Amino acid sequence: MSNPYFQFKQFTVWHDKCAMKVGTDGVLLGAWASVDKVQQILDVGTGTGLIALLLAQRNMQAQITALEIDEVAASQAEENIARSPWSDRVKVVCADFRLFHPESKYDLIISNPPYFVDALNCPDKQRNMARHTCELNYELLFRHSAKMLQEQGSVCVIIPAEVEKLVIDTAWKYKLFPSRSLRVFTKPGKPCRRVLLSFSLQENECINDILCIEETHHQYTPEYIALTREFYLNM
Repeated sequence: MSNPYFQFKQFTVWHDKCAMKVGTDGVLLGAWASVDKVQQILDVGTGTGLIALLLAQRNMQAQITALEIDEVAASQAEENIARSPWSDRVKVVCADFRLFHPESKYDLIISNPPYFVDALNCPDKQRNMARHTCELNYELLFRHSAKMLQEQGSVCVIIPAEVEKLVIDTAWKYKLFPSRSLRVFTKPGKPCRRVLLSFSLQENECINDILCIEETHHQYTPEYIALTREFYLNM
């Protein structure tokens, strides 16, 4: 049986009730997204609350709304946040993103969205909702985010490399332009599997970077260690 929780340096994430467990994608996104001068954050599809907690650790002033459609996952996220040092700044809202209409706009909207666009649905309904784009697709994410974003704000996502063009084209439809990108490789010589993208309402030149996670098996690169050392116990 897999471990029901994941221990970070400053907080613990229990994930035994959530379809999608703590993984590298969420940590990468939460560590990479720019939080400088950010005051209001929306985490769309928070799941365990992982990304919301990473951002709360990185920005001690930000108020964070963690949105989750699945009631069981939202309940576990609430428990994880209640046990953390930042329970006063992170609020879990159990709601459908399509029906979510906040009173004020956000400086950062962040999401580790479902990523199996065309794959066959799996029989587990909760896991299917977390992994497939039937409930939260890129079109919905960018269309709704564009309405809720501050003029100088950003939308950050992590996606499979093979849908990068689709995601950028979809964002452009709603006048969201790529401002930063990070192409992630597991090891030297391996193909890019994930891309982190930050979009803004201003059309400027995109800053492109790459990150290799490992030099060899379990030998992490200095760049990956620098990005995640504030969170992982073994960094």
